[in-house]
Amino acid sequence: MNVSDPIADMLTRVRNASRARHAEVIVPASRTKREIARILKEEGFISDVREERDGPAQLLRLELKYVDGKVPVVSGLKRISKPGLRVYARKTDIPRVLGGLGVVIVSTSKGIMTGTQARAAELGGEILAYVW
Repeated sequence: MNVSDPIADMLTRVRNASRARHAEVIVPASRTKREIARILKEEGFISDVREERDGPAQLLRLELKYVDGKVPVVSGLKRISKPGLRVYARKTDIPRVLGGLGVVIVSTSKGIMTGTQARAAELGGEILAYVW
């Protein structure tokens, strides 16, 4: 399937699966998606990430996390920088999500990291997504 924005496709799959209370979601793998999944796991939004091979295709299997087995930990995902309109921020202008309760995913020259890590490293970059 030809997808014009693979990151938005991944975020949408995670959002839809968590709202439908699925235990896991499978997305096609890429380096950027692996890094986003790593950040989601480090920040506690998903419980596990595994890489699988399905013939020639690489897949990421993300295990979703729920509070008391009912309420999804991921209550919102929003793609910010899109292929038609890129959004960049300086190191001093990196936004905070829900007053610091959410996470900003930023693509910097040193790799993909959270907004907190980018501020600490004094790096700006492309604002990929908000997760809360």
